[in-house]
Amino acid sequence: MEASAWLHDIGYSPDLATTGFHPLDGARYLREVQKADEALVSLVAYHSCAVVEAEERGLLAPLKDEFDVPPDDLLDALTYSDMTTGPDGTHLPVERRLSEILERYAPEDLVHRSITRSSPLLTTSVRAVERRLAEAG
Repeated sequence: MEASAWLHDIGYSPDLATTGFHPLDGARYLREVQKADEALVSLVAYHSCAVVEAEERGLLAPLKDEFDVPPDDLLDALTYSDMTTGPDGTHLPVERRLSEILERYAPEDLVHRSITRSSPLLTTSVRAVERRLAEAG
């Protein structure tokens, strides 16, 4: 889980980018070059509602064909980590993090569309983890 939080955006590295879709590029690199554990690879591939952006990019089939969907509770935990941490490492409420992402992309950009479409799911994942943390005390 911790490794996925650190590595989920590795596919943004220009040296690794082949499709331009960082979850897929990062997961492929971790699997093929680093021989990473399949649980880690699947979390990187599917992090933060990646299926929505994959659909926007026409890459949903390769994502689903190449990588197993990780367990929901682990995916929620990674989404929580991603959606409550700003680019500078500060803790943010999920709403602020989503706004911050949307501010970086024009409304016609596919990332903007993807985040807009996935915002309810991302928020639900964050709230689920917050509830589990509150219950755990």
